[in-house]
Order: sequence, then C-alpha cells, then structure tokens
Amino acid sequence: MSKVCTIAWVHGTVQGVGFRYSTQREALQLGLTGYARNRDDGSVEVVACGDAEQVEKLVAWLKAGGPRSARVEKVLTEPHQPGREYVNFGIRY
Repeated sequence: MSKVCTIAWVHGTVQGVGFRYSTQREALQLGLTGYARNRDDGSVEVVACGDAEQVEKLVAWLKAGGPRSARVEKVLTEPHQPGREYVNFGIRY
C-alpha cells in the first residue's frame, strides 16, 4: 500500500451546502487524513492523504459531485507534499 497526498480544488456551488462536512465524512470512511476548507474565490480546497486507492476514491467522489446539494463544475488535482503529517481529516476555517 503506497501512501500519497493529493490536493484538490473543487469549483462550483460548493460553499454553504455542507460540502466540507460531507467531504470529511467520506474521507474518514476511506481512512484518509487531511482537511477541507473554503477558499476566498468560492472553491473548496481538499488535501487527502492515505492509501493511493482510497485517495483516488475520494477524488472520484469529488468529481461525481460530492453531496446532493452541491453543484461541482470542475475539480483540479495535483500531487501534494504537505509540510507535516495529518493525524485526522479536519475542517479548516
């Protein structure tokens, strides 16, 4: 099992619809660490670390639209090297 970290920027109607909380729930079910936070441009930033296959499942979930109340227009991702190791999946403000 290879451990990876991916950072994603989710664009669309993704703030004020429970997106971060749904992402946290999904990530915890997949055994991932990292965080989700709103950005000033209206997008949500997600950092997900863990088993490569589980990270891919979360990215696929994001691209599929996340929670029902959200309207995802695009998801941009790239590999990420965090400056520290995350112990859980949190919500940042």
